[in-house]
Amino acid sequence: MLIIRDSLEKLEQYVIEIINGERRHGFARIFRYFLFFLSRLYRNAVQFRLSLYNSSILRQRVLGCFVVSVGNLTTGGTGKTPLVELLARNLAERGKKVAILSRGYRSKPRPLWQRIKSLFSGNPELVPPRFVSDGERVLLDSARAGDEPYMLARNLLSRNGRPGVMVVVDKNRYKGGTFATRKGADIMILDDGFQHLKLRPWTNILVIDSTNPFHNHEMLPCGMLREPIKNLRRADYIFLTKSNGGDHLRHLRRFLKSHNSQAKIIECNHVPCYLEQVDDAEKTYALATLKGKRVAALSAIAVPESFEGYLEDLGAELVYRKRFVDHHRYRSAELVEFCRKAAENQAELLLTTEKDAVRLPQLPADIPPFLFLRVEIKILKGQEHFENCLSQICLGR
Repeated sequence: MLIIRDSLEKLEQYVIEIINGERRHGFARIFRYFLFFLSRLYRNAVQFRLSLYNSSILRQRVLGCFVVSVGNLTTGGTGKTPLVELLARNLAERGKKVAILSRGYRSKPRPLWQRIKSLFSGNPELVPPRFVSDGERVLLDSARAGDEPYMLARNLLSRNGRPGVMVVVDKNRYKGGTFATRKGADIMILDDGFQHLKLRPWTNILVIDSTNPFHNHEMLPCGMLREPIKNLRRADYIFLTKSNGGDHLRHLRRFLKSHNSQAKIIECNHVPCYLEQVDDAEKTYALATLKGKRVAALSAIAVPESFEGYLEDLGAELVYRKRFVDHHRYRSAELVEFCRKAAENQAELLLTTEKDAVRLPQLPADIPPFLFLRVEIKILKGQEHFENCLSQICLGR
């Protein structure tokens, strides 16, 4: 199984390099034409599926509570998860009982006997979903929950008088929401829900990376788009992440308004807050700890350049960096090898992302401090639209 997984990851990385234009040799050009052909087929399939919902041939299901969808037009790298956390925390602090519904991307499947039982139960929707957190405690590990649901569950626990947020994982988001409402939830946040048309959202939030909004404007697998750009017209609110001003933002806002004149646009940025020790949540460090330090960086995220850029901006000297494909689940041997390379390069600190930290196996002994960078969302422009969004959700409008 490990050989198969490694082969698939290498193929994924190879395809990404072709899409990004990093490979331009003869076979890569031919393969790109093949990917372009597949992307046209995929585009037609996506639009056909959408037309079935628009014409009510396929019907959206409705939960008995307010549903907020947060999603992307592209595959990963927009910074959606910190926004989901910000949204959930603000709604919970306003007295709402919030549940986050996730499909648990790349999470460990249920045991075979449970899947067989579900298959022959007569009504699979009666089989309970996986509760990653009930708001008071984390109930699953990251392997069974998925890295992002686990991270959200851990960060949104009830503590210091702050209300907690439930996190539920199931491919059937309607079922997950039904079970969450039975536990008292009155607002559902549909994580990665922009393409999940089976469940009707009352508010659609679209997240766009302002530094690379639509990649090469091509659909999967020739590009990173999950659906045509024109479909951003479904959005009620558009959050532009990684915003730092500049002419490109003005042009992007104009482009978005040409496709959706009604959506409220909110500019935000990911702000590093502090460092936390991977194997001891009680140990946190100021960002100034990085200044002048020799650092080895480990990541398996969609846009590792952003993470590494944060470290350099904070004054770290990156002496070694190791990247894996997005959502890679680390093996002990890989971690040992990373630590060995870090030692060869005389690294004083080992750094990873918060999302990667939950996927790490047990750390080797006698290594430098292994920390992750805690990053949160900060609204830069459009705070009034964000407050209005929260108010409308709380009022159920």
